[in-house]
Amino acid sequence: MLRGGIGNAVLAPISEVLARLVVQVTDTAMAAKDVLIERESFSELGSYLEKILPVLRELHDKNVRDTPPMRVSLESLEREMKKAQELIQLCGSKSRIYLLLHCRTLVKQVQDITHEIGRCLSLIPLASMNISVDSREVTSKLLVDMQSAQFRAAAADEELVEKIELGIRDQRTDSAFANDLLLQIARSVGVPQNTLALAQELEEFKKEKEEAELRKNRAEAYQLEQIIGLLSAANVKNGGSGEFHRVTGSNWQYMPFYCQLTRALMEDPVEIASGQTFERSAIEKWFRDGNTVCPVTGVELDSFELKPNHSLRSAIEESRDRSTRYNIEACGRKIKSQEDTEVQAGLWELHRLSEERPRNPTWIAEAGLLPVIVSLLESKQRATRMKTLAALSSLAAGNENKERIMDAGALPLTVRSLSRDGEERKEAVKLLLELSKVPRICDQIGKAQGCILLLATLRNEIESAVQDATALLDALSNNSQNVVQMAEANYFRPLAVRLAEGSDKDKILMASAIARMGLTDQGKATLAQDGAIGPLVKMISLGNLEAKSAALGALQNLSTLPDNRDEMIAAGVVPSLLRLLCSVTSSLVTLKEQAAATFANLASSPANTSKSNEVLESEDTLVQLLSLLNLAGPEIQGHLLRALYGIATSRDAAGARNILRAADAIQLLLPFCENSDSGVRVYALKLLFCLSGDGSGREISEFLGPTSFKTLVDVLSATWSSDEEKAAAVGILGNLPSTDNQVIERLLQAGALPPTLNLLDGVVRGTRAMPKSVQDSVVENSVAVLLHFTRPAREDLQRLAADHGAVSRLVDVLSAGSPLARARAATGLAQFSESSRRLSTPVARSSAGLFSCFFRPRETGCELHQGHCSERGSFCMLEAKAVAPLIQCLEASEAQVQEAALAALATLLHDEIWQKGVKVIADARGIRSLVRVITFGTPEAKEKALWMLEKVFRIDRYRNEFGSSAQMPLIELTSRGNSVTRPMAARILAHLQVLHSQSSYF
Repeated sequence: MLRGGIGNAVLAPISEVLARLVVQVTDTAMAAKDVLIERESFSELGSYLEKILPVLRELHDKNVRDTPPMRVSLESLEREMKKAQELIQLCGSKSRIYLLLHCRTLVKQVQDITHEIGRCLSLIPLASMNISVDSREVTSKLLVDMQSAQFRAAAADEELVEKIELGIRDQRTDSAFANDLLLQIARSVGVPQNTLALAQELEEFKKEKEEAELRKNRAEAYQLEQIIGLLSAANVKNGGSGEFHRVTGSNWQYMPFYCQLTRALMEDPVEIASGQTFERSAIEKWFRDGNTVCPVTGVELDSFELKPNHSLRSAIEESRDRSTRYNIEACGRKIKSQEDTEVQAGLWELHRLSEERPRNPTWIAEAGLLPVIVSLLESKQRATRMKTLAALSSLAAGNENKERIMDAGALPLTVRSLSRDGEERKEAVKLLLELSKVPRICDQIGKAQGCILLLATLRNEIESAVQDATALLDALSNNSQNVVQMAEANYFRPLAVRLAEGSDKDKILMASAIARMGLTDQGKATLAQDGAIGPLVKMISLGNLEAKSAALGALQNLSTLPDNRDEMIAAGVVPSLLRLLCSVTSSLVTLKEQAAATFANLASSPANTSKSNEVLESEDTLVQLLSLLNLAGPEIQGHLLRALYGIATSRDAAGARNILRAADAIQLLLPFCENSDSGVRVYALKLLFCLSGDGSGREISEFLGPTSFKTLVDVLSATWSSDEEKAAAVGILGNLPSTDNQVIERLLQAGALPPTLNLLDGVVRGTRAMPKSVQDSVVENSVAVLLHFTRPAREDLQRLAADHGAVSRLVDVLSAGSPLARARAATGLAQFSESSRRLSTPVARSSAGLFSCFFRPRETGCELHQGHCSERGSFCMLEAKAVAPLIQCLEASEAQVQEAALAALATLLHDEIWQKGVKVIADARGIRSLVRVITFGTPEAKEKALWMLEKVFRIDRYRNEFGSSAQMPLIELTSRGNSVTRPMAARILAHLQVLHSQSSYF
């Protein structure tokens, strides 16, 4: 309903749009049912329009907010209604015969308009409005029906159009056909079947041709001329050219209390100069639109003065009061009945009445209906509970009824509704929010079992209820215990606010709550985003002992999420933690352990900013942490070592590792490798392994005495050591220089070979389950340890390693290890293979003679070395079945794997055995892999592959079989290769007779 007056900004434009639409839709629906052509389609359109009228009226009565979606929807609907009116007007102004010819087009337009009206209405956000559930459900179904409605022209009309087209095509000129056709048209379009009427209709149709000619639509004019010619053969007399009019009207009758402009009950009746009374806002708009006559009598007005009609207004008010009280009594009878439909109808009407006028909720309460309404929250019918919640929300809008509703027992029943489906939960939140405006009730809501948890959960599940749920939770946050409950339900904002702005007692309570909570990663991230970290860091710096303890516990919990690291460091937590760790006060022992654990969490998380790394990796920080190691107990030592390890293994931490080495960290760490506390021992070993990298193996070997070697070797085989400890210990041994004789002797003395091979064997064969990262580290570093025993210069060490099965373990690694492990395994096999030629023993020759057939068959020996070979005796790669896995390594994408495999295979091509070696590689299908290497490999890999291919292509058989596939890569190398590969490629091309042996490439 429109409110306000001239120049009054309170006038709601959306109400005007809705009022116009109600009138438009009403008139259009009536007019659509009066259209004679394609009556069924227009009648269906009219029915749909009648069905949407209640929706528009309810929106109008609810005074909906003027939101962009609402305005766009209604303005679009107005445009579609205008199209519908224009189409109906067209049907009233055109010849019926003309309309019949265009029946398909008309029906298509009716269908399009129906679809668009349905689409426009579907854009109205009904779910977010205070519209009854029943209305929403009925409206939703109606809109679906409208958008999917299918219209078809009447079959009789389509047959007539086809008959007309057939008559034109066949050039029918006989009067019998024309008479019959004209009579069928008359029956179809509703023209009286007499000569005069038919003649008049034909004359009207002829005018359509004249209009087409005026529009210069020659194609239509020609078509109409043909049809006129066809129908003119009929025996009808010219009855003149009378026009056809369609008169529509309305029999609406108004009562004295209703405005004759808006057809609604008046609220502010005013009398104009003609003596007629209207709603003030309606008549003011009439005058603003430029009208100067009375809307009812049409009399020209000499004055536009508006006189309040007080007597009529009083009569209207009295009538409304009587009607309202009567309606309340009737609703009371309905909600007390046993019929669900009656109960729901009564609730809906009470809801409507409570919003109609401010005094109505009080009258409903005075009628004793509130306890009855509250009791309906226990109904098994969802629709009843929904309408009850909506009615109570409306009735609670005034403070007078809030206490009454609570006293009627609404709280536990409403909280129960919070656990039901989405729409009911939404209505329950709305009611609780309204009730919470009374402080006493707000306290009771917070104490209701499960209420806060359900509200916090609802915030994340129902988007449309987020605003009300958040407002209610904020209202409940005036109580500290409520705030903690909210945080436990993953709603942290009130807690963060208390941490920043609350009293010291509140801050300790909030920090303690965070410390003991089992937070999810999302919860930790949300707390940081809500601003909890800054106040907590401030508490450990400035607070008393209790505050420090609570804040440290909270920060320790939050620091387990890597994403919080940078924010904590930026808030200045590192200096505060170090001050606590360096304190000599005995009462801070517990705090030190928390501080060390928090520091370790921060150091173990990847940083997103270089500034965080700078703080942790500064020399002062690292030296302080090292200096604390010998001054702390095992628990703190474990955390400090974890922190140092985290810093040393972070991205771009080479500088930090150098600082640690310069600060004698290696010497300091060695005793911790034997510590009885596993938490201390594991990180001491891991940190020592980290520091032994970067080519620092020789440096660390200077500090390792026989005892240290024995300790590390014992870790490899001990049942008390974890997989991480074994991985770190073997890593330290693997990083030691493989050519240092003192290191090798100490490895031998400590008995390192058997436990290393056992450890490797367990991982490679899958008998020892480990995490993938630990497994890769164990294999890589176990092979690195074995490389101390595979140098060709120490045949005794090679034999020792081979006797323990080292060769077969290295072959296994070729197929199962990481790229680094495979490369190291190939290197070890190459070193073993270097000794094979020397260790292979000749085959005994049998004497030939008259009785040679009675002797044993001749021994052939190794295909490659032509002697007695074995895996353990001569380290023969052929006997160890290493050739195929090595060739498979040539297909690897990692350069280090390719190059190491090439080096191992190259040992098969030494001068005295090279031809046999070529055959072995060829039989293992390795030549194509070599060609692939010279195409895609690194320069170093290409050099090795070219050296091998030069030998391969000396042999006719392989030159003929593989030469063509190698030509293009070789030619490419002669032009794009480096100073080493160009002449090598040219030499091979000479073997292939592609280049002359005297070419300038050599």
